[in-house]
Amino acid sequence: MSNTFGKIYTLTTFGESHGAAIGGVIDGCPAGIELDFNEIQKELDRRKPGQSKIVTQRKEPDEVQFLSGIFEGKTTGTSIGFLIKNTNQKSLDYSHIKDTYRPSHADYTYDKKYGVRDYRGGGRTSARETANWVVGGAVAKQVIPNIKINAFTSSVGDIFMEKPYQAIDFKNTENNIVRCPDETTATKMIERIAEIKKQGDTIGGTVTCVIQNVPIGLGEPIFDKLHAQLGKAMLSINAVKGFEYGSGFCGAKMKGSEHNDLFNADGTTKTNLSGGIQGGISNGMDIYFRVAFKPVATIMQQQETIDRSGNIVAMKGKGRHDPCVVPRAVPIVEALAAMVLADFYLLSK
Repeated sequence: MSNTFGKIYTLTTFGESHGAAIGGVIDGCPAGIELDFNEIQKELDRRKPGQSKIVTQRKEPDEVQFLSGIFEGKTTGTSIGFLIKNTNQKSLDYSHIKDTYRPSHADYTYDKKYGVRDYRGGGRTSARETANWVVGGAVAKQVIPNIKINAFTSSVGDIFMEKPYQAIDFKNTENNIVRCPDETTATKMIERIAEIKKQGDTIGGTVTCVIQNVPIGLGEPIFDKLHAQLGKAMLSINAVKGFEYGSGFCGAKMKGSEHNDLFNADGTTKTNLSGGIQGGISNGMDIYFRVAFKPVATIMQQQETIDRSGNIVAMKGKGRHDPCVVPRAVPIVEALAAMVLADFYLLSK
């Protein structure tokens, strides 16, 4: 399996949801960077389970332990190894799916590809793996300190935040458990998720990410376009079904005279429907994109499925699962964006 992300700034990960630990190795991080370990742990705390009533109640401290590549608080330029122990596994919660496949889950495809699968919490397919990405992204943010990355929940089901990102204060994102910076919309989202959870169902939504202070010139022509790598990163996140940047699919409805970003004398543009990227290369304007998350596949309702022998059987989800992954996905989106930006930033040096 492909376990490494990036070209220069790389993250290689290991571990399963119900194994002893998860972890990774960061390579390509420059020497001499004084790491803020509190900031790294803060990012993990944003992603960890059990943090509110609208996410999975699995209780994991998600405390990261660095094993190498750091001396006296500074990076040495060598591989940064880290470990996050699993402490709250309840593997028996998954014994009922040992020989059955959850609809729309990776259970079936993993089993058919490899002939074996770790059914406990989804094993390697579990979003538990994303804690590793948050560590990689938290370090990457400190490699590119002047670039600001802010993601937030922009919709849950059919509830959308109507304000454009220019009209919101990103500091308000962490003021509520759904991570929507508009308090009125956040209240509606929280109520909707709670309602869905009570029904034993799940719901999807979107995360919007805004990247500011990006220098001109990040990204490579043809197959390593900046937006292509951001798209690959976002589509690697569990449950992601769509990615659009700039005008996105709305741009397909427009005429060129409406869509073109006209220049100011200083090289900035009057509008930014390009989303800060032209020809696959950053143009110095804000980069913004939206990521769509499907409803979680495991639901607490009885469904028809098949077992390993191909028999039609009934199954119902058990255990601890997110009714909506979007609130915990916000720091994951930021982390992967940071690793993409760090990779291109180091390539430009």
